[in-house]
Amino acid sequence: MEEAALNSTFPDSWEPNMIANLVFLTRGDEVLLIHKKTGLGEGKINGPGGKQEPGETSLAAAIREVEEELLITPHHLEVMGELHFDFVDGLRLHCTVYRGEGFDGIPTETREAKPEWFRVDDVPYERMWADDRYWLPEMLAGRRFRAWFRFEGETMLSREVVFTSG
Repeated sequence: MEEAALNSTFPDSWEPNMIANLVFLTRGDEVLLIHKKTGLGEGKINGPGGKQEPGETSLAAAIREVEEELLITPHHLEVMGELHFDFVDGLRLHCTVYRGEGFDGIPTETREAKPEWFRVDDVPYERMWADDRYWLPEMLAGRRFRAWFRFEGETMLSREVVFTSG
């Protein structure tokens, strides 16, 4: 099933200049999100995550970012999707999206993030990036996806989201 698209996928020649990840930890009908305090998306609500360092695997980067931002170690992370962002200012971001259920520790506020649990049916999309409402609910329901978005600043110019089974 494909989400209605405003624009076609990026050209084959598109290459990211930043590699990152997002992690969504769930417990029952809740998801752990963060109030982002620094960096890209500061002031927004999102999943924990961040840049992948040279020589680091995507999974290792995802675990490290959650540890740095929330002082917890996630378990059993599963790749659920890929986000491709093309910003008018030149940022081309590829983001791997993970979902997991278990972790060690207690989610703790840090200099980078303040954690908060939200009911899955009460996620504050109006306080998140504009793209999240097009893929996050389906991902939290267990659907895998690939998505492409163009942004000018915080304004979404185009989108394409493709959901896959299994």
